[in-house]
Amino acid sequence: MEPYTQQVITVIQEIPAGAVATYGQIARLAGNPRAARQVARILHSMSRKYDLPWQRVVNAKGEIVIGDPEAAHTQASLLSEEGVEVSGKGKVNLSKYQWNAEDHNQDWLEG
Repeated sequence: MEPYTQQVITVIQEIPAGAVATYGQIARLAGNPRAARQVARILHSMSRKYDLPWQRVVNAKGEIVIGDPEAAHTQASLLSEEGVEVSGKGKVNLSKYQWNAEDHNQDWLEG
């Protein structure tokens, strides 16, 4: 596995319940701020294998962007179960729920 892919997986695994992160935020924390689309591909292809909390990842506007309506509903339901409020339009208030990784111990980024 490529080091960047491993970093992305590690970052996603660190998103705590009750919080969300954006694709771009994950890309930045993993070391490549311009790779948000690559984060989306990694999330899509490796969520099951690595049991990633995929529901905690939204776009830069706080929106659920999964094209499949059933999967989008599942994501909103899982977030709600974790205490994250999701609007009827599938949007999360980032100022309230966005994960502030800088407030957490980031030894995982250096390992």
